[in-house]
Amino acid sequence: MSLVITLATARRILTQLRHDRRTVALMVLVPTLVMILLYYVIDDERAFGRFAPVLLCVFPFLVMFLVTSIATLRERTSGTLERLMAMPLGRLDLLLGYGLAFGLAACVQVALALAVSLTWLGLEIPGPLWPLVLVALLDALLGTALGLLCSAFARTEFQAVQLMPVVMIPQVLLGGILVPRGRMTPVLEWISDVLPMSYAIEAMAHACADTGPGGEFWRDVALVAGSAVLALLLGAVTLRRRTP
Repeated sequence: MSLVITLATARRILTQLRHDRRTVALMVLVPTLVMILLYYVIDDERAFGRFAPVLLCVFPFLVMFLVTSIATLRERTSGTLERLMAMPLGRLDLLLGYGLAFGLAACVQVALALAVSLTWLGLEIPGPLWPLVLVALLDALLGTALGLLCSAFARTEFQAVQLMPVVMIPQVLLGGILVPRGRMTPVLEWISDVLPMSYAIEAMAHACADTGPGGEFWRDVALVAGSAVLALLLGAVTLRRRTP
């Protein structure tokens, strides 16, 4: 792995994103617009305060997965990836470059969504703000890593979109948003225990607690971060030069 090559790859991806306004709008604006829509649909500040922190970790996760998987697949189907890998560019260099570029985009995405929620929408967090920012950013990075991994198993952009409900919906349904994980049947609870989104949702709950982050918060953060790193490593192993 070479830091210079990784940074060059990230710079190339950011340059491409700068000229793709629709993708930038999808990444940066959609989570914020959905939060605004949710605020006016609920029309209850107390209820919005309960739902908003969870959605601040779910929306970046979903959007970054979708954008990253499609962007990576587009490079492979167009032959760009094959030409890049003919150069002295390792698979891990490539994926880390993608992760860094989309991670920076995720920072902007999370910052905008939080700024609008905390000011315009009046979201109040009883504890310190930085744990919530950390979890939201890790969720976006996790979505990026899973998108890079899953792009290896799709041949078209439509197939990449089809992977989204397969990978994302079970994690959201079993993450404890609708039903507490402890009240699920044993089989569903076991499945939930191996899904990284479960720990991301738990970490967000700890981040918004009055007492602030504790040992369980850091355990959940470590599991989410470790899942993102594992997804990147698996993505490097399964990455193909081109789509047959």
